[in-house]
Parts: sequence; C-alpha cells; structure tokens
Amino acid sequence: MKKILIIKSHPKKDSFCNALVEKYIEGTKKSGNKIEIIDLKNLNLEKYLKYEHKGNPKLSPDLLDAQKLIKWADHLVFAYSTWWGTPPALLKVFIEIVFESGFAYKYPKSGKSFKIDKLLTGKSARLIATMDIPPLFNSLFGGDSGGKMMKRAVLNFCGVKPVYKNYFGSVKLSSEEKRKKWLEKVYEIGVNE
Repeated sequence: MKKILIIKSHPKKDSFCNALVEKYIEGTKKSGNKIEIIDLKNLNLEKYLKYEHKGNPKLSPDLLDAQKLIKWADHLVFAYSTWWGTPPALLKVFIEIVFESGFAYKYPKSGKSFKIDKLLTGKSARLIATMDIPPLFNSLFGGDSGGKMMKRAVLNFCGVKPVYKNYFGSVKLSSEEKRKKWLEKVYEIGVNE
C-alpha cells in the first residue's frame, strides 16, 4: 500500500485533465492506497508571485500543510495541462515556493562543493499531462520541455526517482471514443500504482 499525494494543477473544474485525475483516483482507491489531494486553485499562491526572493518566504498555513503532505507521501502525482510547452504558472509558482531550500533540497554549507542534499529521496512521481498537440509532436518539436522541467530540474534535483510520464493529446482534436480509452488507461494506471 502506497501513500499517494495528488497535486491537481488545472484551474478549470470541468477540464478533461481533471476528469483523468478523477479516474486515476478511482483506480488507485481500488488498489487500497492511501490518498491525499491538493487542488492548487484552492491555495493562497497569489501573494508569492511578487515576493523579493530575499531568503525563503514565510509560508501560509495551507502551504505548510502542502509540505507536510509531500513529506508524508511515498508517491507524488502531478496532473496538469501543458500550456506553451510547460506546466501552467499555477504549478510553477507552487513548486517555486513549496519546494524551497531546506525543505526539498539543501545547498552545501561550504562554497567549495556543488553537491546538493536531495531531501525528497525515496519518493517516486507520476506526471499526468494533457496537451493540445499529440505527445509525439511535443517530444519531436518541443523537446518535451515541460516533462524535462518537471522530471530533471525539479523532481530529480530534489531526489524524487523514478518519475513516470503519461501524456494525453491532442485533447482538442480527440474523439469521444479516444477520450474514453484515455480514461480507461489512466484508471488502470491507478489500479496498478
């Protein structure tokens, strides 16, 4: 049994991205995993958009709770829609503020080494991302910039490995039948998590 934290990053309640998340939740509940959910649209993130970056900001209670849930989890699931090749700003500001130095990673005390202490080691992650282009186009023409950002620059940097990626697109051009298959697929991923 895993402890899974799901981080919902799509601001529209009725988005296909959120439909995928609900199917994933349904599947992973069937396998008996413990689940917690953070819906980013419900967090107080706006005030952190313009802070002066003089040390770590003082986190609001909801963001301190988010850190506790990240520490609690064995497995992190990030669900988001790909906008301009990367995750939306809502997820980026969450990462920037919550995955702060001293919580998710720590620089060495001496300036002689660049060995980072990875404070989230032992956790795994999954990316569930929707996009308006086919995932192959995202990879070939966009270089999977969003996936690389999430996997390498954020999660691996903090010690989270492995990171699994599941991309669904083109949502905009997909048929009802295709979406139904994607929902079934993400349900099975949840069951087998």
